[in-house]
Amino acid sequence: MQKLTALILTLILSGCVFPGVYKINVQQGNILTDEELTSLTEGMSRSQVHSVLGNPLMVNPVDPSREYYIYTFQRRGGDIEEQRVIVYYNNDQYSHFEAQLLEETPAY
Repeated sequence: MQKLTALILTLILSGCVFPGVYKINVQQGNILTDEELTSLTEGMSRSQVHSVLGNPLMVNPVDPSREYYIYTFQRRGGDIEEQRVIVYYNNDQYSHFEAQLLEETPAY
């Protein structure tokens, strides 16, 4: 009986000792740089902007005058770093952008 109890206790306690889960880096979205954004000129067509920046991650279905380029990076389950760029159009011609860029892009 004692051997059975010792075996059960060993199995229960060995299940509690787990070294942890390996967490990977997760990146999603469009990586944009200052150089790409400064190469945009007022009056560019939407397709020209897409050739420079790539396709936007999100398009506002209610207001087509804005496109959203969002990039997120999470290092091994830590805090999520985010960068946002909103590109504005006036009659399908590039007007300007607003950007919250990361100081350094972790993916590079």
